[in-house]
Formats: sequence, C-alpha cells, structure tokens
Amino acid sequence: MTQHSSLSPERWAQFSLDQQILMIGNEMNRAKRSIELGDRQDLSLSYERVLRLVDLTVEVQRRSTLRRELLRWRDLIAELYIRTEPSASDHDAAFRALLQFTPVAAQQIPFVLG
Repeated sequence: MTQHSSLSPERWAQFSLDQQILMIGNEMNRAKRSIELGDRQDLSLSYERVLRLVDLTVEVQRRSTLRRELLRWRDLIAELYIRTEPSASDHDAAFRALLQFTPVAAQQIPFVLG
C-alpha cells in the first residue's frame, strides 16, 4: 500500500478528530463504490487505506475509551477485508458506526448512506 504510507502520526495528529473520522469516511465511501461496481481489487485497496488511517487515529488519540472503540470498529473492517464475498449491508452498517463517532461526521449519514 503506497497511499498514506508516508503520512506520519505527527502530521495526522494535526487534524481534528472530526477531520480524521471524515477522512476515514472518504475511504469507506470509495470502498462502497467499489462494492457497487464489483471491483474487488479496488475494494481491498480501500479497506487497506481505511485500516491504515484507523491505525494512525488510534496511535495519536489520548483518550483510552476512544482508542478502545476505534479498535473494535477496526475489527469490523478487518473482517470485511478478509471476506471472500463483499456485503454492501455490512459495509454500510460499519460505515454508519464510523460516522457516529463524532456529531460532525454523523451529519454526513443522510448524504452517504441515504
């Protein structure tokens, strides 16, 4: 994975939690599109980028409860990543859960999940 590979924790920490969640959401939106197109390769790459950004978010968060919840959410994405058949409904449920981490991100739910 080359995208986001050079993104340092120090640089990622400069973004607010809202921005971090929304950037992870951008990758989830790309994954959603890959599911719709049936593009397994792009789907895998999108999930890899999601996992990388979540790892960075966990690394820079000081609140242990938030880190714990992000790691639980990461497990959902890891499970989606290794599936042989993608599930749009499971992806959407995970996407919704991500956006509910912050009130600002939650405002995007009607636009990306209907």
